[in-house]
Amino acid sequence: MRDFQAMTDFTIEELQLAARNHGLPLEALRYPITPVGLHFVLTHYDIPAVAPQDWRLQLGGRVARELTLSLEDLRARPSIRRPVTLECAGNGRARLSPRPLSQPWLEEAVGTAEWGGTPLRSLLEEAGIGESAVDVLFTGLDRGLEEGVEQQYERSLPLEEALRDDVLLAYEMNGEPLPPQHGFPLRLLVPGWYGMTSVKWLQRITVLDQPFDGFQQRDRYRLRQEEDEAGPPVTRIQPRALMSPPGIPDFLSRMRTLDLVPTVLEGRAWSGWAPIAGVEVSTDGGGSWQPAELGGQAATWSWTSWRYPWEPEAPGTYELACRARDEAGNEQPVEPPWNLGGYSNNAVQRVTVVVRST
Repeated sequence: MRDFQAMTDFTIEELQLAARNHGLPLEALRYPITPVGLHFVLTHYDIPAVAPQDWRLQLGGRVARELTLSLEDLRARPSIRRPVTLECAGNGRARLSPRPLSQPWLEEAVGTAEWGGTPLRSLLEEAGIGESAVDVLFTGLDRGLEEGVEQQYERSLPLEEALRDDVLLAYEMNGEPLPPQHGFPLRLLVPGWYGMTSVKWLQRITVLDQPFDGFQQRDRYRLRQEEDEAGPPVTRIQPRALMSPPGIPDFLSRMRTLDLVPTVLEGRAWSGWAPIAGVEVSTDGGGSWQPAELGGQAATWSWTSWRYPWEPEAPGTYELACRARDEAGNEQPVEPPWNLGGYSNNAVQRVTVVVRST
């Protein structure tokens, strides 16, 4: 049974999760590639202690030949680097009412790193995929309990998704070995999908002849309105635009203060379905929207910059907002879409600012 809270009264359990995990400071949206220490982090259980010289990746299941590879074996294979935006499926959960009890993200569970590794597809083809194969299971070294179920964290991908050319077995982040919190020594990297799919501390890959039905696939990351329904699975990232907070903040409330001068509102936008087609900005709380200017997009699955020149008309309080639309026609909703797990909440960001006389 899921527990819920009102918008206020955060629990000590949520505080514990918030202290273990961290989001992107939104002023860091200025960086096209997020510095490692500013990239969002979510760990379900403990960060495993891994001795790289002893670690091995096992690949088996419905394959012609099983493979066992060391980190050196993987580094010796053909490698690629690409910038990819990752976002947690629970981003925005803390804005829902009632609020599901879990990691209380606002909008900051995102980051774009340059990930380096070797394509998954070549390993699967080398192992020889069986004719009955339909799913590929990825098992991490992290272990824990959820609702009394002891488990290693594991998720699967349909075979056709696992065979995409851009799915990586990543061992580098921004040109350096993966740090412990991001999955050292190896993680899966699935561009365009929410972060729960990119299994960290990867230990085993298993090709299956039926869809995986483990806890994280069956009981988590489902868009449910009621406990007793299956609900569609969470998959690709919904479009979102975020604004780098303008002006200066109040320490406690984070309320922004601006001078009455022309300013430029700017930020980033992304989608896991298609490239960003447009970003709109509102300076009156969503009463009217104006198009922003889009910048370049470094790669298919990385975010796009945007900017909007704004001249406040007079001193006072303003509510700024931004929303993105992708080339597949998906657009951010004004109100958050509620579900039991608090997933895929891509409602528009709102930033309250006080404009003062100069």
